[in-house]
Amino acid sequence: MALYAILQVSFFSTFTSCNGQNNSKKQKEKTIEVGVTVPSLDKTIWAIYQDKSTNYWFGSKNNGVFLYDGQQIKQITVKDGLVSDEIRGFQEDSEGNIFIETERGVSKFDGRTFKTLQIANPESPTNDWVLEQDDMWFRMGFNNNGPYRYDGKYLHFLKFPKSPQEDEFKSKNKNANFRHYGLYTIYKDHKGIMWFGTASLGVCRYDGKTISWHYEEQLQTTPEGGDFGTRAIFEDKEGKFWINNTRFRYNIKPNSTINLDYSKENGIGYINENNEMEFPFFHSMTEDNEGNLWMVTYDNGVWKYNGKELIHYPIKDGETDVLLFTIFKDNKGVLWLGSHNAGVYKFNGYSFDKMF
Repeated sequence: MALYAILQVSFFSTFTSCNGQNNSKKQKEKTIEVGVTVPSLDKTIWAIYQDKSTNYWFGSKNNGVFLYDGQQIKQITVKDGLVSDEIRGFQEDSEGNIFIETERGVSKFDGRTFKTLQIANPESPTNDWVLEQDDMWFRMGFNNNGPYRYDGKYLHFLKFPKSPQEDEFKSKNKNANFRHYGLYTIYKDHKGIMWFGTASLGVCRYDGKTISWHYEEQLQTTPEGGDFGTRAIFEDKEGKFWINNTRFRYNIKPNSTINLDYSKENGIGYINENNEMEFPFFHSMTEDNEGNLWMVTYDNGVWKYNGKELIHYPIKDGETDVLLFTIFKDNKGVLWLGSHNAGVYKFNGYSFDKMF
């Protein structure tokens, strides 16, 4: 899920120079005492976040959170109060509370202790969907048939309305052993509209009034024939959307029907070793401070799109290909990668270096 930080550079610089002593004091007051100091991160890092106090939070597949404060790494687990050690994402509210999403629930950290968010109801009817500016949205596992909305007090489970694609999918996949509405990703765009990427039924979009669906075979099926699901949704600086791969870019139109109204334009590809045009399928995407788009693939490194061409950055750990899960832009615009088999990498301006 994507969070945006608004950097007011000139104001911040003035404020810092005038209040350096106060800022230092606040930083000391925000020192996080929980967890156990460890020498390194877990190899499997699925989520990365930097909070307002500049701490880095790394979420592992099943070994809890790794917190880096610039000097040391601490591992935080269920022993410290987390609801689960299977970490899937981080968010932060206006008061600096950190929300840690896991497979079994959401933990809220106030700087000292963890609190597990309570679920208000087992399942809300379709007409209970609302969209408030300060709400947070969570997946809480892969097999749910909808997202959880947090209103500041409780989590509310919201069941997806029926997708136009459901009946056709069921008829073709009678023996499917997973939930086709299962959530791969949740994304909030610049207008505050919510996007949900499902396992098999494409994209669901909620604008506060209408829940709309969008499905295309080319978004779901890889050239090798596998079902990719909807793993990544991203809005670029022009307000246009990229979904799963670089074949097309989407212009979304206001609509009030169950089918998403849009137009699309050609995206960007590259010539592969067989002299064929190929369009990378990506797990995660972000935009750097210069407006370049960066995409991570699972087993084919990182791709940068500078508005003209795709530039490839292979990522290796020695001779081993690094299997990537996420890309994150920190408070200073530095890019970080989280991987399935080699921990974390950081961009040095030319290439990605393995960290810790």
